[in-house]
Amino acid sequence: MEKYTALVVGAKGVIGSNLIRYLQTLDCWNIIGLSRKKSDEMEGVLSLSVDLLDKGDTLNKLAGLNTVTHVFYTAYQDRPTWAELVAPNMTMLQNVVETIEKASPMLQHISFMQGYKVYGAHLGPFKTPAREDDPPIMPPEFMTEQQMYMSQKQQGKNWTWSAIRPSVVSGYALGNPMNLAMVIAVYASICRELNLPFRFPGKSGRAYHHLMEMTDAALLAKATVWAATETRCANQVFNINNGDLFRWSELWPKIGKYFHLENADPLPLPLAEVMSSKETLWESMMAKYGLQYSYREVSSWLFGDFVFSWDYDFLADGSKARRLGFHEFVDTEQMFYAIFDEFKKNKVIPMID
Repeated sequence: MEKYTALVVGAKGVIGSNLIRYLQTLDCWNIIGLSRKKSDEMEGVLSLSVDLLDKGDTLNKLAGLNTVTHVFYTAYQDRPTWAELVAPNMTMLQNVVETIEKASPMLQHISFMQGYKVYGAHLGPFKTPAREDDPPIMPPEFMTEQQMYMSQKQQGKNWTWSAIRPSVVSGYALGNPMNLAMVIAVYASICRELNLPFRFPGKSGRAYHHLMEMTDAALLAKATVWAATETRCANQVFNINNGDLFRWSELWPKIGKYFHLENADPLPLPLAEVMSSKETLWESMMAKYGLQYSYREVSSWLFGDFVFSWDYDFLADGSKARRLGFHEFVDTEQMFYAIFDEFKKNKVIPMID
């Protein structure tokens, strides 16, 4: 069996950490995990701490990685505006690609993450279901810039690339600012502690009723490895989603029931503002329930406000991947329950039945 070496860039994020977990279940992969801060050692994973914005540090840390066959790029740097996102996210990708391309003659494939922002989903109502061949939006948009760079860089090379476009990703991970499951779990736990009903906090009632979809991080990991190793996927783009649709108006009460909470009518609630005062409460909950993670580590309120503000349909066509052979799917409701169970098991939120 051929042996591969994966370089997972962004190893501590929701996507990267779940990708590593999946690769660990496969016999043919050596794994190198890359992150800005030193990661806890994982069995069978070489962990490296690298500042990808620093070309010198990137070269110093990665130049010796001469056996890498696959780069899985999941890194992301946040900035206050969409225009400001371009420079750092382009720099990091370029530093990785140029360093590994020179360092490893064994390089076969580079996978990188995109999302529905390439369709303008973050700006307002967009064409749905979005498809991979939909026209790009007006720049600046860093994901489109990254794809243009990769397409040009690959010309005449032996390696190939794939761009993976998930919907909103949820999975078990800590310290990540883009984890909707964490937003809901912590919000529900605080509602329960304060003996409050479970209200949908979206900024308008319309967000409660529009169609949504999500991408399970474990499903995404499988799809990412599939696209990176299936020759028919070379130099292509794929929407990856769970395969089902939901409305918060249907799913929200069920999640409330999971947490043994009474539901009440939606009420616009700016989470980033309202929940900023709950750190002291969380500290008391840590002592009361033996929780292991600080309020800072479990707070993703800005991302929650962002997702819950979408008062329009949010979905893309995932059939291209299925036509080429990826047939996995996930029940979104059950996905949430499984992630919440993991949060309880690892003492992220209270274990209350």
